[in-house]
Amino acid sequence: MRRSIILAGAVVLLCSACSASNGSPKESRTSTSAAPSAEATAIRDAVEATTKSSARVTEQVIYSDGTRGFAISVTGGLDFAGGRGHLKATMLGQTVLDPLDEVFTKGTVYVKMALHMADDPTWWSAPRDKAEAHYFLRAPLNDPEHLLRQLARMRKPTKVGEEKVNGVPAVHYRGWLDHETLKLRLSKDRRDGLDMVRSTMNGDIPAPADVWVDRSGRVVRARTTLTMEPGKATTTMDLTDHGAPVETPPVPSGANALSPEDMGGDPRMG
Repeated sequence: MRRSIILAGAVVLLCSACSASNGSPKESRTSTSAAPSAEATAIRDAVEATTKSSARVTEQVIYSDGTRGFAISVTGGLDFAGGRGHLKATMLGQTVLDPLDEVFTKGTVYVKMALHMADDPTWWSAPRDKAEAHYFLRAPLNDPEHLLRQLARMRKPTKVGEEKVNGVPAVHYRGWLDHETLKLRLSKDRRDGLDMVRSTMNGDIPAPADVWVDRSGRVVRARTTLTMEPGKATTTMDLTDHGAPVETPPVPSGANALSPEDMGGDPRMG
């Protein structure tokens, strides 16, 4: 399988950056966790309620090094409780690639490559719980549950206020993601890169996180940001139509195994 052409500069900028933006708390490596606050409990409860239902997913990930960048758009639906879903991931920017088609089951993600990725654009498969992300603030194979898990670990959240998200009243909470949460399910080279930057900074990398919870106690928007000047990465995920049925295509038969190397070659895979 051939790897897609990517904007390498925008990808590695967060590993090679020399400085970080101010404004986010630094955490001592020896700090201990206190009892969860009311805000932290509300966020965790919202994540749990969301993962017991279904939702339509609209996500955008934007990478920039100050002068250039690219974006990934992910759309579709996921039955969190049933472990089924169907997503399409599209790369936007200087290089526009055909959508990547993904079918989710509880244990496996099936991926259909575009013609330019393989001589035979057939289906490939990967274990859902073993896949890793190769780009910062991305979910392995675009799995929406990954971002929700990170939100559930948000540090020192505060209540910003009530706002409308897609016309729905929601409570806005803001906190930050610690080092270990940023590293969740990242490939080894990316984990090593974050460790190196953290060691240089002598503290956690500033990574603000925001979550909006509707009056039914479900997540309707989530946003994470990682800034190391001049680079920046932002992931925003909207969840709508909670509880609505999710149409999932039949599971492809005879799918080939997708290797970790191939996952890392396409930014649409996370």
